[in-house]
Parts: sequence; C-alpha cells; structure tokens
Amino acid sequence: MDSSPKGNSACAQQQQKMEIQNSHNEKLVGLLHETGSREVVVLCHGFKSDKNNTILKNVAAAIEKEGISSFRFDFSGNGESEGGFNYGNYKHEADDLHSVIQHFSNTNRVVTTIIGHSRGGNVVLLYASKYCNDGNVRNIISISGRYDLKKGIRLGDG
Repeated sequence: MDSSPKGNSACAQQQQKMEIQNSHNEKLVGLLHETGSREVVVLCHGFKSDKNNTILKNVAAAIEKEGISSFRFDFSGNGESEGGFNYGNYKHEADDLHSVIQHFSNTNRVVTTIIGHSRGGNVVLLYASKYCNDGNVRNIISISGRYDLKKGIRLGDG
C-alpha cells in the first residue's frame, strides 16, 4: 500500500487526513504530516493536480525530516475537495489557502511558510498580496510558478 522508500515509511505513518471548510462552504481535503511541532508549512499544488503530487509529497517528507509539520491539500474543485474546477480561479484558491491558514491559527498552530508548485506558486503570491497583514506567514515560496502573469491571473469576477 505504501510505495514510499523504506527510509520514509515513518512519514506515511504520521499523516492525518483532514477536512476544512472554506469561505464558500466547500470541504477542502488535505493530509497533515504531523511531527508535533506548533509550526506548520502549507503546500499548494499546481494546475489540475492535487495533494498527492510527487513534488509535494517529497517536499512534505523533507520538511518532516526537519521536525516540522506540513499540510498538503486539494484546492476546491480538485482531488477530493468539493466545488467545481474553474480555469482562472486564482482568487478562489487564495481564499482556500486563507481558510486553511485560519484553521491552523484557530487550533493554536502557526503557519510560517506557504509553498506553492506551478499554479500553486502563483496562488501563494496572490495570497501574500491579498492577506499580507493577516497572521504569521513569513515565508512565501513559489516553485516553478509562472513568470509572465499578464494573461495568467484574472483579478476580476473569475
């Protein structure tokens, strides 16, 4: 069942499936890699992907080896989460990320870092611009995010 290398088998045993309501009353599904740390790093997937993306799994395992908990989740309309998928839905996904961060804040955890891969890299940047004074997020990391956003992010009604 667990296809991870033997050295990472402890990582798989520490995963907790979680459901978090977003601000649009949709259920977001994610996996918490629990180490017992108060700090949590949140990982965001890319376009038409999900929390089980190999890159996110590897990043989560590396963070866990450092003794820090991480949470990887499906944006609404992706993977196991509720909602419909929309192409230019960056604003909605930034709101999803905000709901996740608020959830951990409400449970006495601190999200200090958010990491996004591909489209998720742009979502974390949009989150930072929209919610910059909200909480303890100190580190924003975009892995392979788009570099030319003139046609990539729609800030209007979509």
